Amino acid sequence: MPAPARAKIRGPAASGPEEPSRPALPVRVPLVSEPWGILRTLSTARRNLLEILPEIAMTQPIVSGKTGKRWHMVMDPPSLRRILKEKIADYPKSIVTKNILRPAIGESLFVAEGAHWHWQRRAAAPVFSMRNIENLAPVMTHAAERASARLADVAGTGCAADLHREMVTATFEVISDVTFSGDEGFDRAAIHEAIDAYIDQIARISLLDIFGLPEWVPRPARLMSARVVRQMKAMADRTIETRRASIRDGERPPDLLDLLLAGEDPRTKRRMTTPELRDNLLTFIVAGHETTALTLSWALYLCAFAPEVQEAARAEARAVLGGRAAGAGDVARLPLVRRIIDEALRLYPPAAMLSRTARRADRICGREIRAGDTVIIPIYALHRNRLLWEDADAFAPERFAEPGAIDRFAYLPFGAGPRVCIGAGFAIQEAVIILATLLARFRFRAVPGRDPKPVMILTLRPEGGVWLEVEPV
Repeated sequence: MPAPARAKIRGPAASGPEEPSRPALPVRVPLVSEPWGILRTLSTARRNLLEILPEIAMTQPIVSGKTGKRWHMVMDPPSLRRILKEKIADYPKSIVTKNILRPAIGESLFVAEGAHWHWQRRAAAPVFSMRNIENLAPVMTHAAERASARLADVAGTGCAADLHREMVTATFEVISDVTFSGDEGFDRAAIHEAIDAYIDQIARISLLDIFGLPEWVPRPARLMSARVVRQMKAMADRTIETRRASIRDGERPPDLLDLLLAGEDPRTKRRMTTPELRDNLLTFIVAGHETTALTLSWALYLCAFAPEVQEAARAEARAVLGGRAAGAGDVARLPLVRRIIDEALRLYPPAAMLSRTARRADRICGREIRAGDTVIIPIYALHRNRLLWEDADAFAPERFAEPGAIDRFAYLPFGAGPRVCIGAGFAIQEAVIILATLLARFRFRAVPGRDPKPVMILTLRPEGGVWLEVEPV
């Protein structure tokens, strides 16, 4: 993916009077404090899904209601353990989630259920072993170097850069290089544009979703996307078939496509077909750059929001790295940088809301759950629930300083249980490498009046970008 031109990443220079005193808390989503009807809920959900969350979800373990169909929002860690781990078969992915994602990523790991999910997970798990993730670290280091070079053109000029755009560029470079290394015929920019358009337009919830209509009822916006999705899949299929027929030189570590082609279910020896490989690769491309780009964008916003934290992290990064970029061996030596990443994932989780459909009757927090009810896991509300977190809306990386202090099911940026994100280790390594490298080389300052707005369509994005002044250090 080509780097954005300087004019595209620059913003207006800060000018005028000195910056006013900063607000006590970083930006938040406005929540619902009164009952809404279906039409207002739909129009708001299409604009920003998180704005339909009730304020009471920040202070209760469960909130229930009916908007077209019955729903329950669960913020109780023991109950979440039950849903995500102990009774996972009784709470499959919701119909809405499948309707939104299946046209683009088919029956891949993220969507599949039951035996079809199990065998794919077994086949793909070795791909994301710690050894393979560490072998891919040089690609992340190189992307950090390239991001630094682009920011160096802006640093000290008095102009601002959109760090969200920069992080999207950097993380897409990583995921495309570790997925399709050496495949020059693969149009990476076209894939990126198609994925971005799908998320922005097609992934919006519809009135048919609100009422819980089945998948076979057409959603007009998703029908309109069919041509773009077909082209994207055909391009990926051609690349996979070309790779199958080629002999790799063995002079470089295998990339994700090599590893998936070689992967097999250890129980059945089954290997993925081309459509199965393609759907999973497209899943990894979306998850592998979108979520990490968002994590880094919000982390940089928070560093600019809290200069004292940024300075401490810079001192740590410079002590470990000197003048070089970070690599896999440095990740464990950068605990504060890691805590900043963890806290960014708490305050602004990329997958800020999950949903399940109850398959059987159950009781959660003493509440009746009927078969067919939608069970929502509002991770944004869970991560800010006053019953679980002290100063829940504050940016406080130190809350992650003590290992084991946080309930495993109170903090779910990557989910939990058997379906925990298979690429979590990859994402954390990449985020720490890039953030540490940038903090060691640049100082980031907020631009007055340019705070990002947290908006969720499919992921929690900073609407308006993350505009920061960049200075060399």
